[in-house]
Amino acid sequence: MIDSDQKKSLQNSVISKIRDLVNTKNLEEGDKLPSERLMSEKFKVNRNQIREAIRKLEFYGVLKSIAQSGTVLNVGLISFNGIVNEIILLDTPSFKELVETRITLELKMVCLAAKRRTDDDLNNIKEALNAFKTKMIDGEDYLEEDLLFHMAIAKASKNNTLLTLMLLITPPILATYDKDIVCEGDKAISEIKKHENIYLAIEAKNQELAKKMMETHFYKLIKYLE
Repeated sequence: MIDSDQKKSLQNSVISKIRDLVNTKNLEEGDKLPSERLMSEKFKVNRNQIREAIRKLEFYGVLKSIAQSGTVLNVGLISFNGIVNEIILLDTPSFKELVETRITLELKMVCLAAKRRTDDDLNNIKEALNAFKTKMIDGEDYLEEDLLFHMAIAKASKNNTLLTLMLLITPPILATYDKDIVCEGDKAISEIKKHENIYLAIEAKNQELAKKMMETHFYKLIKYLE
């Protein structure tokens, strides 16, 4: 945790220096930033740290790297400053915040999956469901199979942005997941049935039913958040 906090503090320091440099040069949208080498020498940090900071700012859309050209400002100066300031102030999300985000995403994705799924998508969801069922019945750890089931649904939504967000928030959820708290009292047959109902709703292309079945699946998590 200390190493993680130190790394975040260093990255925020580099991001702050990039922000100050952009303002000093009064750059506007489309203007090119100095090279990684020059910023590394100016900020007295290694190039990997510059690169990581740029990648983070690219993720939030305020910078853009162009092959054979360099990194340019992707928004106006006012927007850049506002967004960067918020990035620096961002705290590490709590388990509850991550789960709340996951539920919001999945309720939307399951509707899109029911609407857009192909036969191949349905086969992938069914394969993941069967693997999950096997682990549940055998009393083995099923979290990875459960994840693959939900990822198969996410892929069937045909929305790569939603899928990317799911991939980003899932690892920290799994790292702190406490099934004794959020799934206490669930029986294998009950959990299998909930997953099967989601699959059947997607198979039937029934968006309202798919959302309802996903809400039922998340009932204990929703109560936990409350």
